[in-house]
Amino acid sequence: MNKTDFKGSVMLNPVPVVLVTSKNKEGKVNVFTVAWAGTVCTKPPMISISIRPERLSHEYISETREFVINLPSSKLVKRVDFCGVKSGKNIDKIKHLGFTLNEGINVSVPSIAECPVNIECKVKDIIPLGSHDLFTAEVVLNRVDDNLLDEKGKIHFEKADLVAYSHGEYFTLAKKPLGKFGYSVRKKR
Repeated sequence: MNKTDFKGSVMLNPVPVVLVTSKNKEGKVNVFTVAWAGTVCTKPPMISISIRPERLSHEYISETREFVINLPSSKLVKRVDFCGVKSGKNIDKIKHLGFTLNEGINVSVPSIAECPVNIECKVKDIIPLGSHDLFTAEVVLNRVDDNLLDEKGKIHFEKADLVAYSHGEYFTLAKKPLGKFGYSVRKKR
C-alpha cells in the first residue's frame, strides 16, 4: 500500500459533532458547534472541548465555568452547520433557529431539547495550547431521550441518528455495529 506524507496536522477523523450551550453571568445563552470534543476520564467522568479564544462561547464558559454538550441528530445538521459558521456576537442563534431550551439540573446552563442527549459539565481546567484552549470538565449529569432506552435501560445511541464530522463534511453513523467490545477474543459457543 502506497502512502503520501503530510506535514504535522490533526487528521483524527471522523469526530463527533456537538452543539455546546453556554451562559454568561448576565444570563445570555449562546450555542456553537464543536467537532473537537472527547472523553478524557471515566472516574471521575470527564470530557474535553477545544475552543478558539476569540469565540463568544470561550468568554461565556471561562466566566461561568459551565457548559452543556448537546448531541444532535442528523435532522438538525443544517442548524448544526449554521451554529458553526455564525457568531453569537452578531445573531441570537437559539432564537433564530427556534431551539427549545430546557433548564439545567446541576448547572445554570440550559440544554437543547431537540437534541436526544445532553451532557451537563463543570470546567476543571482551561489549558492554553495555541490556536485553541482545551477545556476539561467533569460530567455532572447526562440526560437521554427515553426513546433511546430499551426495556432493560440500555441506551441505544444508534437510534439517536447522531452526526459525525470528517474533513469538512457531515455524516450519519451506521445503524448496525461492526462488532461489540471484546468480540475479537470471545470464545465461540
